[in-house]
Amino acid sequence: MSALEDDWRADLDDVDAALVDEYQSGFPVVERPFRAVGDALGIDETEALDRVRDLRERGIFRRFGAVLNPPVIGSSTLAAVSAPADRFDEVAEVINGYRQVNHNYRREHEWNMWFVVTAASREKRDAILEEIEERTGCAVLNLPMLTDYYIDLEFPVVNDDAFARESVASTDASATRISEEAVGGLSKLEADLLVEIQDGFPLSATPYRDVADAIDADVDAVVGAIERLLEDGCIKRIGCVVNHVVTGFDSNCMVVWNVPDDELDERGEAVGELPFVTLCYHRPRRPEQDWEYNLFTMIHGREGDVVDAKIDELASEHLPFEHERLYSTETLKQTGARYDELVSADGE
Repeated sequence: MSALEDDWRADLDDVDAALVDEYQSGFPVVERPFRAVGDALGIDETEALDRVRDLRERGIFRRFGAVLNPPVIGSSTLAAVSAPADRFDEVAEVINGYRQVNHNYRREHEWNMWFVVTAASREKRDAILEEIEERTGCAVLNLPMLTDYYIDLEFPVVNDDAFARESVASTDASATRISEEAVGGLSKLEADLLVEIQDGFPLSATPYRDVADAIDADVDAVVGAIERLLEDGCIKRIGCVVNHVVTGFDSNCMVVWNVPDDELDERGEAVGELPFVTLCYHRPRRPEQDWEYNLFTMIHGREGDVVDAKIDELASEHLPFEHERLYSTETLKQTGARYDELVSADGE
């Protein structure tokens, strides 16, 4: 998807800017959230709702709703294959055909196709990877997240910043271990709720009531469940999900680092607190597949040379280790993680 016109910000007033930059999280979990937002912004409920609808229709928002946390809800992994050039589209079609594959990108590297698989269990996840190997004839590099230092794509976009989070003063990072055996421990109500909201909330004056009606539940029970899921980390945030690509942050690079194991947490936490780092996490080495990297960082910017300069800064001042830069060159698939199987008995 290409970026919006260079002057896409020109016709946004202060209210629009506040909706874009201040409501990527923290959206009120009350029966009439747009009334609460409108009161905070000095407009009425109808205008608040209409503005969000307009921003979505223009492509500035991808959706309105919850950002779910796949490693907490189920079992998720980042995987890669080295697809032959003459079979690249064929391999992508096979991989994208799995509903459990929610992101897939072409990157400049020998491992040229990178995708995310999220399933209700590790067994189901690994079975999908094995099937992909069989169907494509390509070996799969399986790299589940082991430690989360900092992961959040919430950052201001109504600005002329050269890189994401340039306007953010500081970031809190910590080493959070991720279990591959996570199953969420969800109640039926919570599972039904997550399946219903995985593509977003209805853009209506009463989104939580609409969700409650859809799953035949009481609205107060739904609001309470959402608050619990936020507290437990199954839901990372609720708000307007910005499309960073169309708003100009379309140059992104995944940088992989070979960090000494005994320095990993210290380095990961320090790098995760750098404002220009949007993602920082630990994934396993796979020496049997010639993969020696264990720390992953992501940097988003409006221009490739700015991103490269920040990577140079990372390498010279924070991570003086062997590394590779894997620029994304094509989006092959981008959807929310799929959770339909959470409510089935066998995860199929």
